[in-house]
Amino acid sequence: MKWTIADLSLEQKVGQMFICGFNALTPNEHANILIDQYQVGGICYFRRNVRTLPQLAELSESLQQLASGSQKLPLLLSIDQEGGMVARIDHEGISRIPGNMALGAAGSAEDSYRVAQIGARELRSLGVNMNFAPCLDVNNNPRNPVIGVRSFSEDPQAVAALGTAAIKGYQEEGVSATAKHFPGHGDTSVDSHLGRASVPHDMERLRRVELYPFAQAIKAGVDAIMTAHVSFPAIESSDLPATLSHAVLTGLLREEMGFEGLIVTDCLEMHAISKEYGIPEGAIRAIEAGADCVLVSHTLSEQTAAITAVIEAVQSGRLSMNLIDRSVERILALKERNAKLAEELPVQSIGEVTEETKQLLAQIAGRGITLVKDEGQLPLQAEQAIAVIWPELLQATQVDEAWSKSYTLGDALRSYGVQADDLRVGTDMSDAEVEQAVKAAEGYRQIVVATYTSESRLPAGQQKLVNKLAELEGVSIVVVATRNPYDMNDLPPVATYLCSYENTPYYMNAAAGVLLGKVIPEGKLPVSISDTYPLGWSGHQDYVNN
Repeated sequence: MKWTIADLSLEQKVGQMFICGFNALTPNEHANILIDQYQVGGICYFRRNVRTLPQLAELSESLQQLASGSQKLPLLLSIDQEGGMVARIDHEGISRIPGNMALGAAGSAEDSYRVAQIGARELRSLGVNMNFAPCLDVNNNPRNPVIGVRSFSEDPQAVAALGTAAIKGYQEEGVSATAKHFPGHGDTSVDSHLGRASVPHDMERLRRVELYPFAQAIKAGVDAIMTAHVSFPAIESSDLPATLSHAVLTGLLREEMGFEGLIVTDCLEMHAISKEYGIPEGAIRAIEAGADCVLVSHTLSEQTAAITAVIEAVQSGRLSMNLIDRSVERILALKERNAKLAEELPVQSIGEVTEETKQLLAQIAGRGITLVKDEGQLPLQAEQAIAVIWPELLQATQVDEAWSKSYTLGDALRSYGVQADDLRVGTDMSDAEVEQAVKAAEGYRQIVVATYTSESRLPAGQQKLVNKLAELEGVSIVVVATRNPYDMNDLPPVATYLCSYENTPYYMNAAAGVLLGKVIPEGKLPVSISDTYPLGWSGHQDYVNN
């Protein structure tokens, strides 16, 4: 069907420019108000919207029916399903596709493409037609608290190659990809959920590093680009965040880089916008700057206030109707393309994960596990008991969820038939909890410590624990960094250090295989840990020769 802006009122046009979320498993009053009264153009799903896969598919169908009855325009149904540690859907019947840095360690564009295909087919079976992925941030700041393993690499060439492969995989399977966070959130030390970050580099550096993957994504035909709530003084002299900067969104992204797809804001409820500008004013400024779609993820009163503020800004002349029309034309064009693809592509059965897919994902995991160093401790002795220090996520972080309790590295080791005893700890421990964990580990000759960092530095409790364990006599200590590869920099010298980049089951199985000599660690560091262990480093040869 061909939709035109001539068929839409001002209120409908502005509604189309908003993507909003609500907290329910079925279309509740909040959802009805958004779609029926304000005629929003899209809905963003979070874990709060998912109980089972059939339930989510039914929710998608119900929302689309609601939209067709009120506005005759389909919804963009979007989600942050990046893979790895950022997965809003991790339920039975969904493939736990790897995250970006794990793919960066494997270094294969073909793997990235096939993983995105898998993810897209599953998302489309659930009615989702837009993914806020992939991250094209170049993670060259080890203390970045929010990007980290969401990035493919610190190498812009690698980020571009793997990112464009993922974009191709998603969009060929009928799911719009969204490259983020433009112009680049990788070299920051502030989480924009909590405050404003700044990237101070000059334009030569920005074009060479931060902007390069986005330039390649534009050439690859990416459907959408998401903005960063980050300041770039070399582009915008007034200290405005990129989301609100005309120089960034229009001058750079539209005019200089030639992007013709959708510009989508990151959520305006993040503190970098909401605390400094307010969400209604932020929405107006984002559209003035050149954004097509405004994301307000959670609060109905903020969502409706922002939509109303934009309508009033058009009526007062602050926002031109021509600006609104251009954005709505882009939105309608994308919806039309998605609708056409949906008619042409076969629909995968809900919850269908084939053995071929499982085998592929297991192989990719093996290709990503990186042995940084080993002073002759691997493989572990299968006939001796192994203590596994396992940090559990006791609360959700800004970008991932507390789902990891269900499958541990100990479970993975036990799947190989060895005795592995889980010693569960929190991600941050008091001194008393550290002493308790050390006491529980006494008597074991082989101890595997899984470290987990969700922000910028390994929590002090985990640092103290490894220090205490290293003092034990006659004990082999192996550290497996199950998220942040930089954990090594916060630890005392350890004899053996592996990176798995995530604690998902495929990667825990692969890491266990490496520990026991059953899997060859083929990954190479996608980021520099130190001068001794730079980008591209691998202890693979030493492992093979053991």
